[in-house]
Amino acid sequence: MHEFLVPIKLAFKSLKNNLGRTVLSLLGIVIGVLSVILVLSFGSGVKGFLVDQVSSFGSDIIEIEIKVPKVSKTSTQNASGQMGGMQITTLKLEDMEAVAKLSNVGEWYAAIMNQQVISYENKNKQVIIMGTTASVTDVDKKTVVEKGMMFSEDDDKSLRQVVVLGSETKKDFFGESEAIGKELKIKGQTYRVIGVLKERGAAGPFNFDQIIYAPLHTVQKKLAGIDYLQMAIFKVRDMGKLDLTVAQATDVLRVEHDIENPDDDDFAVNSIVEVLEILNKVFFSVNLLLIALTSISLIVGGVGIMNVMYVSVTERTFEIGLKKSIGAKNSQILFQFLFEAIFITLLGGIIGLALGFGISKLGEVIAMSYGFNLKFPITWWSALLGLGFSAGTGIIFGYFPAKKASQLSPMEALRKE
Repeated sequence: MHEFLVPIKLAFKSLKNNLGRTVLSLLGIVIGVLSVILVLSFGSGVKGFLVDQVSSFGSDIIEIEIKVPKVSKTSTQNASGQMGGMQITTLKLEDMEAVAKLSNVGEWYAAIMNQQVISYENKNKQVIIMGTTASVTDVDKKTVVEKGMMFSEDDDKSLRQVVVLGSETKKDFFGESEAIGKELKIKGQTYRVIGVLKERGAAGPFNFDQIIYAPLHTVQKKLAGIDYLQMAIFKVRDMGKLDLTVAQATDVLRVEHDIENPDDDDFAVNSIVEVLEILNKVFFSVNLLLIALTSISLIVGGVGIMNVMYVSVTERTFEIGLKKSIGAKNSQILFQFLFEAIFITLLGGIIGLALGFGISKLGEVIAMSYGFNLKFPITWWSALLGLGFSAGTGIIFGYFPAKKASQLSPMEALRKE
């Protein structure tokens, strides 16, 4: 034990005597560990947020949506094609009715989104209108009518001009006064408010409280001037048959659209389970890449420590020779210099971990102030990874200067002075 305590005491004394050099060596490690901690914390927070948003629709559903033919449904070409204005007009209500006949499919609803300027008295605002079939509240359990009622299937078939308001949209137009029975102007037409939804919040950039629900056929015929859909959601009865149900739905739609080559699919059938698996894979790959990039700063910090230690060995050559001439062992010299490097990196790791915790909490506060319920956790394994990286850096980059110091000949060392 004494053989270890003496080198440790000497290491602390040397670091204290060269405080400026110690702080500069420490800084590189702090930045490296802080980067690793923040990458893992923010990555975990964003992943958790997206998983919660996706799961909020329910885990027992499949979604059918439009897709650009000839490209993968998860590709950037599909997303950019639709955002760029490419119209996919082949998904019809009749297609969804055919899918609904599958034995493992339960309740469902179809939908399109349209944007219009809404007017009430002197107030005008552009609002997203969600045109859906009447069963939307049966499938999406988070779409809850707080006052009034949801439109009926008869309202949809009859093209009635009725709307159900999101909670924020109601406040924007009517404040705290009653909205049920009031009339809004949309595209020069009068629409009667029959319901107000319970506050729900946002799913990513999409805020459910800021939209208006209206009957699907009314939106198609009277507002958008179209006869096709953008998406449909189906409940799955038996999740054990999920993959089979997805395959059957795909086959039904290919028959309905007269598609023989899967590359020509103008639709995509997605399950929430599949979306979650894609999210996990994406974030795992991104985290690995970011950890690899941030680890470069740790390596740079390690190289800095190694250079400082080599300088320290050169400056203390006489000291090393003197110690060895009075009986200090090679192992004691080795441990003294190695402990200096390990102490710097471990202290840097602890400071980096503490700063990471503080910045993560600050990030949560900032996210909350913008309305995002984001949590940036620092897990035990991310803390262990950060401290392990720092300790490993100290051992690896501190060993070679320490080995050089321990192998100095006492006569040569004394002669240099």
